[in-house]
Amino acid sequence: MSLKPPETIHASFLRLRVVAAMLITLSGIGQVAALWFRELTGAALIDAFIGVVYIIIGIGLQGQSRFTLFLAIAAPAAAAALVLNSTPGGAHSALQIARLLADLGVIICSTVVLANTRE
Repeated sequence: MSLKPPETIHASFLRLRVVAAMLITLSGIGQVAALWFRELTGAALIDAFIGVVYIIIGIGLQGQSRFTLFLAIAAPAAAAALVLNSTPGGAHSALQIARLLADLGVIICSTVVLANTRE
């Protein structure tokens, strides 16, 4: 069994960070764009605000800050909890399920990268 050189390991974690950035940015763009297709209610504005936060986190994930990784774990977890608690009886639409899956992907990627960062 051969061990990978440190450059290869670093590159794979960088790729995971970029995947998390793309997922959260696309999710944020979708949430903001949903304003054009939904009735303008308080829930729609909250979703758009969460989308703007996602876009900012996606931009931050392009850097090297660990704080952004913490935000990329906490914000999607809180948003997923909001979605899960606001839908009665677990009747989720296909878009909500896609959003929850994207949130889960961002949380997993960010957690793996954060767990493998060094001082």
